[in-house]
Amino acid sequence: MAESMKGMHRSHRCTEVSSANIGETVTVMGWVQKRRNLGSLIFIDLRDRSGILQIVFDEPKVGVEGFAKAGTLRSEFVVAVTGTVEKRTAAVNENLKTGDIEVIASDIRILSESETPPFPIEEHSQTKEDLRLRYRYLDLRRPDIQRNLMMKSKVAMLLRNFMEKEGFLEVETPILTKSTPEGARDYLVPSRVHPGTFYALPQSPQLFKQLLMCAGYDRYFQIARCFRDEDLRADRQPEFTQADMELSFVDVDDVIDVNERLLQYVFKEAIGIDVQLPIPRMSWQEAMDRFGSDKPDTRFGMELVNVSDIVKECGFGVFTVALEQGGSVRGINAKGQGAMPRKKIDKLVEFAKGYGAKGLAYLAVNEDGTYKSSFAKFMTEDELKALVEKMQGELGDLLLFAADKNKVVWDVLGALRLELAKQLELLDKNQYNFLWITEFPLLEWSDEENRFMAMHHPFTMPMEEDWGKIDSDPGAVRAKAYDIVLNGTELGGGSVRIHQNDIQEKMLEVLGFSKERAHEQFGFLLDAFAYGVPPHAGLAYGLDRMVMLMMKCDSIRDVIAFPKVKDASCLMTDAPNVVDDKQLEELALSIQVTAQEEKIV
Repeated sequence: MAESMKGMHRSHRCTEVSSANIGETVTVMGWVQKRRNLGSLIFIDLRDRSGILQIVFDEPKVGVEGFAKAGTLRSEFVVAVTGTVEKRTAAVNENLKTGDIEVIASDIRILSESETPPFPIEEHSQTKEDLRLRYRYLDLRRPDIQRNLMMKSKVAMLLRNFMEKEGFLEVETPILTKSTPEGARDYLVPSRVHPGTFYALPQSPQLFKQLLMCAGYDRYFQIARCFRDEDLRADRQPEFTQADMELSFVDVDDVIDVNERLLQYVFKEAIGIDVQLPIPRMSWQEAMDRFGSDKPDTRFGMELVNVSDIVKECGFGVFTVALEQGGSVRGINAKGQGAMPRKKIDKLVEFAKGYGAKGLAYLAVNEDGTYKSSFAKFMTEDELKALVEKMQGELGDLLLFAADKNKVVWDVLGALRLELAKQLELLDKNQYNFLWITEFPLLEWSDEENRFMAMHHPFTMPMEEDWGKIDSDPGAVRAKAYDIVLNGTELGGGSVRIHQNDIQEKMLEVLGFSKERAHEQFGFLLDAFAYGVPPHAGLAYGLDRMVMLMMKCDSIRDVIAFPKVKDASCLMTDAPNVVDDKQLEELALSIQVTAQEEKIV
């Protein structure tokens, strides 16, 4: 039978009790982690969000009734205990913050009983994630998950503290807004008052923060909820939190300066990491050429090497055809892996095919100086020697090559170097390598859409020296865009925005918008530009990603209280789900059932 805590007030969280409290009477409350009954004594580990404290029940001290209650305790019962803090009589537990003390109970109340949990509440749980997420309210009791969420709260407070001191104003922007066609898919919300029309949940506060700059707020900041209907992965969720900012009368260097100091402050205060400034910068083109990625992990080498000039006249058709079609041949050097078994190499070939490769060429430099290769017979000894030299190959190395269009080669080798780094355990989670990526292309060609698309978004300012190419060579125009990368993960990104109406209209025209459609979609922004708009720029961090990396987690789900799984569903609440016909009628909606769904039903 659950008891009331009336008249009993918690004096400390579990790990707030220390040797400084020896001899004092304290009252603690929490969950029973485990119980040990030694007959004359009963021990429990009491757990709350701060950690664990050992409670000792001795019948003469707690009384017959209290001792009997202690004997009924099981895992996850919620209890309140009053007692005296004493130095441990048994061995000190150096693994616990409270390992040198214990509380000798004088009173206990069972506030709530618990059924046996479907899995143990323990750190680094080996229970399948699907089961843990179904019972997420239990999973959230795990100390490691609680530490993650407490760190997320701390980081949010640090961000707010820094931004306030730098003159930023925190302003909320709408959650129900207008759908815009660029970028990821929107989540749509039907309107009851305006049948047949829809709001969109914001993918970011982009347009509103630009309007705040138009309105003269100068420096804006927000911890913002954002929503994107896109495929999920380890560092992506359909709803997530951004630390969002916008600044007026600034250019690239100004935004980078503020954010470097922000990162230095937050990482030092949150996890004691010293971020060395200035953070290195690398152009998008250099990043792609060296790492095959615009978010390169620089904790290890294995950089891409362009060998097109070496193999352009060789007898290996895979290489020469790729070059004739305007592509390139590039390779990476897996140092010391020349003896890798053929089966393992074949798995790497299959891995590469998953990123668009038709295959993967390899050349192992044996310890005796001979070669083992998939293409050596098509090349002369001099060509092979020149190729190995270009790759800085040494005895015992494995050289891997991709030949195709540049984008395919970058994608393949960029992913392959990361896969090899994981296999070879080259990724040190204790190392924090920050990097700015700058000078992104303004536009990228979409074969699917048969037109240029904005690489970031349609409001990104082109580099002034490239704007003259917008009609003749749009793909060569660089943007005043920048991403901050940490250990191969995009931590945040932003750009200088277009603030001139004529450039904005031209940008939308290049993206395929007629003047009428541009005003239909973005008229409120374009109209605002007619009333004096300052030069402005901004950046947004993925707050969940930042904390994920700080806490060395492998999944973003470990730093979100109630995350979704890969199909964007919530296993705990069973969302999304069907709604009543009455609700659909109020919204003037009907559900179209496909023939396939009818068959399933």
